[in-house]
Amino acid sequence: MSKNELYPKVFVWLFIGLLVTFITGYSLSLNPVLSLNLISGGSYIVLVIVELVVAIFFSLRLSKMSKLTATICYLIYSFLTGITFSSIFLVFDLSSIMLVFLITSISFGIFAIIGYITKKDLSSFSNFLLMALLSVVIASIVNIFLKSTMFDFIITIISVIVFLAYIIYDMKNIKLFAAFNEEAGPIYGAFQLYLDFINLFTDFLKLLGRSSDNQ
Repeated sequence: MSKNELYPKVFVWLFIGLLVTFITGYSLSLNPVLSLNLISGGSYIVLVIVELVVAIFFSLRLSKMSKLTATICYLIYSFLTGITFSSIFLVFDLSSIMLVFLITSISFGIFAIIGYITKKDLSSFSNFLLMALLSVVIASIVNIFLKSTMFDFIITIISVIVFLAYIIYDMKNIKLFAAFNEEAGPIYGAFQLYLDFINLFTDFLKLLGRSSDNQ
């Protein structure tokens, strides 16, 4: 599959996934009681576990996965993320969310272009990026107990850098996903970029978002 065929498919699927997530989140936020019930306590844990299972299944079965199965996995993940995103619409001012979405889109676009045009072999960065991501996750867990605002700010800045780097890395590797599976590969490539976008958006929202209470 040529670049001219592959990348449009990837970005169409990326758009679909983000659309499902944000429509789901906004729709649920219109019913705050239902939203809070779904993202609190045991319900939230179940959502996270199911998301993790879908992501692992998607990754491990990519080479043998049909386009239909890939589509279902991707849409389920996007929908479940949308459920957790309903809290964003409850906590943050809508205009602030839209501004952060714009900032995220511009940043994503710039680094996606870099990943598209770079000739450098980025395979050696895989382990480094994974270790950096795990460090961010571990630091975030530690800060649940420390409750340090400054530490949280530092973690978020590092997380932004990590996911910007991941955008370049994943854009470069989209052709490899398609090589594994020509039908499901573009959807999996979109899934990887989707994860980068969602995490980058969440980080920017933490840094720049305005609470709905401050309107």
